[in-house]
Order: sequence, then C-alpha cells, then structure tokens
Amino acid sequence: MIRPHILLVAAASVASTLAYAAPASMLEASNPFAKPSTLPFNYPAWDKIKNEHFAPAFAEAMRQESLEIEAIANNKAAPTFENTIVAMERSGQLMNRVGAAFGTLKGSYTNDTLQALDKELAPKLSAHNDAIRLNSKLYARIKTLYDKRSKLGLDAEGQYLIERYHTDFVRAGAQLSDADKQKLKEMNGQLAALSTQFAQNVLKEANASALVVDSRAELAGMPDKAVDAAALEAKKRGLDGKFVIPVVNTTQQAALSVLTNRATREKLLAASMARGSRGGEFDNREVVLKLAKLRAERAVLLGYPNHAAYNLADQTAKNTGAVNQLLAEFAKPAVNNARKEAAEIQKVIDQEKGGFQAAAHDWAFYSDKVRAAKYAFDGNQLKPYFELNRVLVDGVFFAATKEFGITFKERKDLPAYNEDVRVFDVFDHDGKQLAIFTFDPYARPNKRGGAWANAWVPQSKLLGTKPVIANNLNIAKPAAGEPTLLTYDEVRTTFHEFGHALHGMFSDVKYPRFSGSRVPRDYVEFPSQVNEMWMTWPEVLANYAKHYQTGAPMPKELLDKVQASQQFNEGFRTTEYLAAALLDQAWHQLSPNQIPTDVLAFEADALKKAGVDFALVPPRYRTTYFSHTFSGGYSAGYYGYLWAEKLDADTVNWFKENGGLTRKNGDHFRKTLLSRGGTIDAMQMYRNFSGRDAQVRPLLERRGLTGE
Repeated sequence: MIRPHILLVAAASVASTLAYAAPASMLEASNPFAKPSTLPFNYPAWDKIKNEHFAPAFAEAMRQESLEIEAIANNKAAPTFENTIVAMERSGQLMNRVGAAFGTLKGSYTNDTLQALDKELAPKLSAHNDAIRLNSKLYARIKTLYDKRSKLGLDAEGQYLIERYHTDFVRAGAQLSDADKQKLKEMNGQLAALSTQFAQNVLKEANASALVVDSRAELAGMPDKAVDAAALEAKKRGLDGKFVIPVVNTTQQAALSVLTNRATREKLLAASMARGSRGGEFDNREVVLKLAKLRAERAVLLGYPNHAAYNLADQTAKNTGAVNQLLAEFAKPAVNNARKEAAEIQKVIDQEKGGFQAAAHDWAFYSDKVRAAKYAFDGNQLKPYFELNRVLVDGVFFAATKEFGITFKERKDLPAYNEDVRVFDVFDHDGKQLAIFTFDPYARPNKRGGAWANAWVPQSKLLGTKPVIANNLNIAKPAAGEPTLLTYDEVRTTFHEFGHALHGMFSDVKYPRFSGSRVPRDYVEFPSQVNEMWMTWPEVLANYAKHYQTGAPMPKELLDKVQASQQFNEGFRTTEYLAAALLDQAWHQLSPNQIPTDVLAFEADALKKAGVDFALVPPRYRTTYFSHTFSGGYSAGYYGYLWAEKLDADTVNWFKENGGLTRKNGDHFRKTLLSRGGTIDAMQMYRNFSGRDAQVRPLLERRGLTGE
C-alpha cells in the first residue's frame, strides 16, 4: 500500500540543487525545517525534529507557498511553460519537507501532541490547498497553456505535465462559480477534519479493543513465548496477572489460527469486528455517515452523480460500470469456492466430533487442519524458515540484485525516529548510489495498522533530488533476544511493500508531479504485486528459507508443499477482499439523498445484494475500521488491488515466458515501466512493457476461479 503524506497540487520535494529563490524564511534558525537537511539525499534529521517544530514550520510553509503561488498567478508576463508550470513544480518545497516528516511520524510514531496538531491542521491545510487549486488567475494561465500545448515545442513529458495540471485543477473545482467554490472549500475542510477523526478513532479503538483474558488456559494453543508476550502486554497496561492480545487492523487476527479454546477465538473475532461500532468516544458510525454524505455532495457539486464516479473518472478503470463488472465477475465463483472450503472445514470438525457448525472464528484454526490433511503441513512449519533478516536480506534484496543488479549496504550513522528503523544505502548496477531505503518492521501502539510505503524524498531531475523511500510493516516484535519469525503472509507483505520501494527508487523523471508511484490509484499496486512473485521463486526461496537455528535449508518436500498449496484458501481470501471492495463501492456510489441512517444495516444489505454475505467469511475490513477508504486515500479505490492484480498476473506470465529472474527482464521492466512514474498514460505504459493489453486468464487461474 502507498501511504500519501499531504497531497499538494505542486507535489514538489525538498530544496533544489538548482537555482531557485524561495521566499525568505521567517522560521527560527533553531527549527530543523528552516533549511533543507544537510544529510545525504536530504534524509530527514530525525534526531533534531521535535513535536514543537511542526506548528511553526507548517505556518511558515503555508505562508511561503502562498507567496510563491501569488507570484505565479499575478505574473504580468504572458504565461509560459517555465513561468507557470515549472514554477509551480518548484514551489512548496518547505511544505513538502515538513509534510513528509509529519506524515511519517503521524503514521509510524505518533503521540498525543501530534494527534492534536493533526486535527488542528487538517482543515487549515485543506483551505490552503483550495486557495491554490481554486485560484482563478492561476487556472487561467494553466488553461492558456493547455489550449496550445501541442504548439509549445515541449517534449512528451512536458506536454503531459500541462495536461495533468489542467485535469488536476478542473477536478479540484477550478471551473466552478465563486459561490460554488466557497461551498467546495467548506466541504473540503469538513472532510479533512472527519477523515483525520476517523483515522485517529481507528488507532485508539484498536488499542481499546485488545482482548483481555484471565488465564493461560484461555490461550491454549499459543506458543509459550506468545503467551509470555501477552502477559507482558497486560503488565504494560496495568493489568498484572492477566493476558492481552492486541488486535491488528484487518478483521481476521493471527492468533485465531492457533487458539484451541473456541470461546477465546469467538471473543477475539467479536472484539475485532465490533471496532468502531460499539459506542463510546471512538465509535466511527456517525463519522462514516458524515463522510459519505459530504463526499457525495461534493461529487454532485463537481458534476458527477456520486463520489465513486468522480474518483474513477481519473483512474484507469474510468467508470463505475467497469469496476462493478469486475467485482461481480469474481463474486459468485469466489463465494462458491469459499463454500467448498467451508465444507472441508466442517468435515474436519465432524470427524473430530466437535458437535458444532463452523463459524467465522473457526475458519483460520480449522483451515490449517485442512491444509495439514491435504498437503501434510501447516503454516507453523514454515515460520522457523522465515526469519525476518534473512527474508529481507537474502530474499527481498537478493531478488532485487538478481533482477536489477542493485546492491544494499546497511548504515548506522543516519538518525531514525525509532530504534527499530533500519537504513540502507542502495547502489545501482554501476556502483553509483541510487537511493536510501528505510525499513520499519514492527508494530507499536502508536503506529497505524497495516503495511505501506512512502517517499520521504521523491526523485526529480528538476529539483536535483534522489529518492529516500520507506517501508512500514506491522510485525509483532518478539521479546529481547528472540528471533522474529514471520508467517507466510508477512513474508508476502515484505516482498509486496518492497515493490513499492522499487517503484520509488527507480523513478527517473524530471518533474516531481510524476515521481515514483504518482500514478493512478488502481495502477499503483501493480508493481508491488509483481514483486510478490519472487517470494516463492525457487532460486530466491532457497536462498532465504533457512532454519533460524541451524541454517538448514527448507526441506524440498516442504518447498514442494508450499508450491502445491498456492491456491489453498483462495476462496476465502478472494471473498473477504471482494466484500471489502464491494462495501467501498456501495458507500461511494450513493447519491446525497441515498445516505442511510444505520451503518451496520446498510453494510449487511450491501453484502447481501452483492452476493458475498457469507457469514463464515466476513469482510477483510468492516466499514467502521476501513481506513483505506475512509482515511487512507483509497476511497472508491479499494477495487484497485484486484484491478492491478490482473496486470500483475499477466506480468508474472510474461517473466516466465521470457526466462524468469534475469537482468535482461529486470532491465526491461525498469526501463519501460518502473522508471517512468506517471509520465505517460498508465495502460499505454503497460503495453510498452508487455507489447499488448493484459489478459485476465492468468488472474483467474491464480485464484482458482476458472471453474464453477
């Protein structure tokens, strides 16, 4: 997942090495944001950045950028590409410097002070951005250039940049009347505040919803070290003698696969599914209704029937019909597969004389038993071979070296916001430094759930900047001295997020508007999903899947079982994803007068209408903790994972047909796609890579959906 910081229209990065005169700074010299970082690649000076630095830095950043924009808009000279478009690309450098640091801490290492500031800043930053995008003089200059763009003698990237600026401004409301612009500003301010409130509620509610139990017996089945960790977590919370299992952001919880106490499983899943809808100060139901209504009203104001139609018009899907068709095509076969998997689970329960009908909280526990029966292994057999450092260095990095010729060297001298963050210099195939990569693997109470990537410093030839790219995971941190052993899904996530990192590190564009993963939302997951294929590629797997104690390679018979079980539980995985994606569309395809009054009733009805109301497989995210769509930038866009997976599955076939993990293939993928950022139409970029449009068959085969 790509995690945006602050989406500013100029999207400029840190200070340029080229000649550029920003307004004189009024920040105190002691503020670390007063000047660009002097560390390599403008890496943030985390050891100097304190809570109290952000408020004055943001105030100054807004002042500076406002002056820059006014100077561009009021320029008496006729608009040119340089004095308008390029000038905007150079603007906002302080804003982006501060925004990158604040966004990082807000997501990865927040605190009460930052959360309070975030609430205060959200509407202010929204108003600041509106002042730029709704500036009529500025838009007039852009429109003048847009109308004669083919006659300006620009290269393809420059001409496309004008087109994108024009689209960005029109979609932001630049063509509205003054009265409607005022309405839009008010809506945007409210939406920014509500989105921030939703995100903060999700984090606080996750901490408040942790399962508390009284005895070790209730945690039977969990490894002793995991039970000890639960006791330690309880002690940290002032609950000595008890045990606490924190909940992660998805509906399903990892402990469900090992807990033998059915009552505990039921309590854990119930706690997870009730988040944000059980009353109290972190309840998100009213926030959801307000967000949905305001988004729908804003879409109508901008000329669209609903928020989904507005968002999709600028994606590769283009319209709700295409998305609805995609999701509908998968729904029936996915649920059919899930029902078959449920029958196998029930068979095991009956064989064990369980005396009960399978429920959602039984799925993970008994599906592992089904897998053990089918393939003679369970997921826990894999974990000793998936030690975190080996996965990263001998797996993720090894594959990248094989594919692209890049190498990595860890460094300890650069500061970090937390002791768990690791920093690596990344060198290109010619030995020159390409980027800096940071890796923050562990979960914390003050870290948002999930996994994501972001650019602390985006690449830009115009600004002379090279990329600093971050990956964040949420792996449970073991006790001191204990190894970090990953699940199969956690290994996949590690490879996935590094795919985003490659997209950012290989960026080779001139303008910051196009840097790295600044591509359509339903395309952005494609490169990261492609990188997942190397996880089980025999040469890569053999290099990192070694026993954490003995160093012995994973036995071939276990490797074979991993490969043979690739489609295991795909009915469940596809159905839980589709349920969430369909909920996202259901909420955002509503017109303003269709907004319901009962969030949970609407959710149940939407799942039923879509044919994915299978009680044993709840949505991957329920509405009230669905951060992707209500606070994370994926509103009406969660379908994008499946949309991008069509390209991904087709690309995996392309690699296999062309010799697999080779430098030749990697260099072609990098040259035609990973390095291009958003400089051309996304689907044309794909055709340039593969020589044709993507086929859907490989995706259907991957997910086991080619039959009934």
